[in-house]
Order: sequence, then structure tokens, then C-alpha cells
Amino acid sequence: MAKKKHIVLMVEDSPSQAEAYRGYLASEPFEVVHVTTGEDALKRLDVIVPDVILLDLQLPGMHGMDVLQHVMSHEMPSPVVVITDDGSVDVAVEAMRSGAFDFVTKPFGASRLKVTVGNAIRQEELTDLVETYRDQFDRSRFHGFLGKALKMQAVYRIIESAAPSKASVFVTGESGTGKELCAEAIHQESSREKAPFVPVNCAAIPRELMESEIFGHVKGAFTGAVRARDGAATQADGGTLFLDEVCEMDLDLQSKLLRFIQTGSFQKVGASEQTQVDVRFVCATNRDPMDEIKKGNFREDLYYRLHVIPIPLPPLRDREDDVLLIARKFLADYASEEGKDFHGFSREAEAIIVGYGWPGNVRELQNVVRQVVVLNPGGVVTPGMLPIPLRDTKIVVQAGDTPSDSPRAEGQAADQAGDTGIRPLWMVEKDTIENAIRACEGNVPKAAALLEISASTIYRKRQAWETADQ
Repeated sequence: MAKKKHIVLMVEDSPSQAEAYRGYLASEPFEVVHVTTGEDALKRLDVIVPDVILLDLQLPGMHGMDVLQHVMSHEMPSPVVVITDDGSVDVAVEAMRSGAFDFVTKPFGASRLKVTVGNAIRQEELTDLVETYRDQFDRSRFHGFLGKALKMQAVYRIIESAAPSKASVFVTGESGTGKELCAEAIHQESSREKAPFVPVNCAAIPRELMESEIFGHVKGAFTGAVRARDGAATQADGGTLFLDEVCEMDLDLQSKLLRFIQTGSFQKVGASEQTQVDVRFVCATNRDPMDEIKKGNFREDLYYRLHVIPIPLPPLRDREDDVLLIARKFLADYASEEGKDFHGFSREAEAIIVGYGWPGNVRELQNVVRQVVVLNPGGVVTPGMLPIPLRDTKIVVQAGDTPSDSPRAEGQAADQAGDTGIRPLWMVEKDTIENAIRACEGNVPKAAALLEISASTIYRKRQAWETADQ
């Protein structure tokens, strides 16, 4: 049986060098597709998914780094091998930091190129195999969620464990963290997935209409009830009833909901007979339910009926590197939707996105990226394209600026501390991380585990410190 031919997209503007590289690879099971510009490379990537991209950085027009950023921001499964000149090793290192698989430095021979391209293809094949049989603790996507932070992995595992049960689930989290996504994931993972999923936003419906919204009403039950209507409870029969912002519900209605949960039956507004249904309850709130109980706004007995399986959703600021993962996905999606060509975020823009607190969580990030795409023509997203709340942060690393996590700022920070003995938080964090790495004899993953953060967070912070000190 003939070996499968792997597609190699070669981006090289020199015809003589391109022909030489093609000759180097002629004995291998590779189909070489050659383009001479970055623009042509992006056009090819719209129609083919190469097994490896051989990319010269010094191209006419679009620079090779822009092509690399496009591949990374669109999460393309093609490893990139960068070609650099003898004096451009620093550029190659920067390309590796940006996501390139490997680099070769001119001049190089056939064996060097064959080994490097072969390694890239084998690495991608191994990655595909791992993705196919990946362990449930290492996922970046789960139903509607996007995120690989440890706290999100814990959420995924709770959802999978809770879904087969009929036990009520109580989801808590700040606005914009994905509480309805969580409820939908529970429904889709359960045996009720083919039955209805019915959401009710208790904060968006007037109190006088809420009982009818949940339980329905008969004709003539109240002024304006010109016909009978089924409520959410009837519509969700056999499926899942999701009560969002349940702490907003009127106390009288809470007592009726409690009775419904206990018996599985309810009365429509204006009806005399009971209606029996089979529903799974999932509730959510962005408030502290115990606080609401103390204030008398939420029934304690109802809380304990609903709070059988709690799922706390972490805010975006506590999800390590997920913010960039999500931002890149939104950028690709909205650029496609608006018909614009965006190639990712600049390092300065990424620093701002990572450093911003995101009080509105994923929903705020979604709105920011959509605004950037709608209001700008395309290209790489720079700090100037970001809305004012983000631009006003002091995270931007530009010529003449001293970043807050820069080692050069230490003397200035020490002077500002005065006689208080109080050190800036970033300095304490930097010392703690460096001490942990020394204690672990340079083993960053071990230090990260002891600090209970991800190794990627340490690498990112050390890179920021090193870059700022150059």
C-alpha cells in the first residue's frame, strides 16, 4: 500500500531556493504546494489544511510573522517550521514564542530539512491521536464552553457527574460567566437531551406575570387571559426547567415553587386541578444566596431543595490563560461574520487583555472583540483599537513606558513605598515565583504545582519580565 502523501505548504519568495527545498523533500511522501507571498499563503489556507507549513519570514508584502499570527489566531492544526537567515536567530526565537513548531537557519541541507519537517508531521499526528483519545481532564472545549483552565476542568467534571441524576443543580457565578451554558450542558449530557430545555429569566419578567410564565393559566384567569396557556413547567415536561436569577423570584411564588419541587405537581393560574409533570430543575444566580436568605429575600427551605449539586463558575480573571484563547476564537468568528481579515492580537494588545480585570466576564470580552471587528478594517489588533476602559489600563508595553511588572521599575516602586514597608503586589508575586523555581531547582512545572497555578502562567510572567528588562 502506498504511503499517504502529506501536504507541505512552502511559502518562499525565491524560486531557486524553493526549487532546492522541493528537491530536498522529493524522496519523502510529501506533496509540496509552493506560494511566493504571505497573501497567497492565506488564500491557500482558506482551501487546504496542510500537514506542515514551511514559512520564510522575509517575504515581500505581508511579513512571515503575520502569516504565523494568522495560523495561531485561527487555531489551525498545521505546525509551522520557520526559515530564517543566519543572523536572525532572535527572530526565530520570537517566532517559537508565537507558536512556531521549529525553525531552520539558512544555509541548511536536505537531511536537516527532512528531519525537521518529518518531526513536525509526526508531532501533529501524535497530537491528533491524543486529541482523539484525550483524557477528560484535559479539554479546552466542552459543549458551549471554551477554556482549559483547571477551574474549568473541574466544572466539566461536575457537569458530567451530575447530568445523569435528577438531582437539582444550583449554579452560581458573576454575570457573564456562562450560567445558562452550564445549564444547557447539564441537559445535553443527561438522558433528557432529546426533551425540551426551557429557560426562564426570573429577573426579566414582571412579578405579576411570573406565576403564569412558570405554571401557565386557564382562559379567564385574569384580565387579558383570553385563552389558556401552558407555562414553562408544562413545556419542560420530560426535560429540564432552568430558572435563571432565581433569587429575584417573589416570596409567594417561591412557596409555590417549593411545593412543585416536592410533589412534581402544580396548579395553573385560575385552575382547580393539579397538573403532574416530570422536570429536572437547574437554577442559577449571580447573587450570594446565603446573603439573600439573611435579608429575607430567599426562602431557606427552597434554597436547600434546589442546592443539591452546587456548581460555582469561576470569573474570567481567575481562568489563567483562557482569556486569550477565548478572545482569539471570538476574533476569528466575528471577522468571518463581518467579512474582514484580522490576523490576531499584537503583543501589547494581548498584554492588556490578559491584565484587564473583566468585570463583565466572557460577555464583556465578547462585546469588546465584536466592537473591535466592527469598527476597524482588519489586520493585527493593536491597543489603539481597544475600547477606552481597556486602553486606560497601565498594562501597555510601548516605547518609553515602564511596565508594572518590569524589573526596571523596582527602584521606582521601592522609592514610592517610602517608609511604609509595603511592597507592590507584583514585586511580591515576582519574588515568590522566582523563589519557588529556585527551591524546585529550576523545575517550573513542579514550582507551578506547589504554587497552585499553571506552568504557562509562570512562563508568561517570566517572558514579560525578561522582555521589559531588555
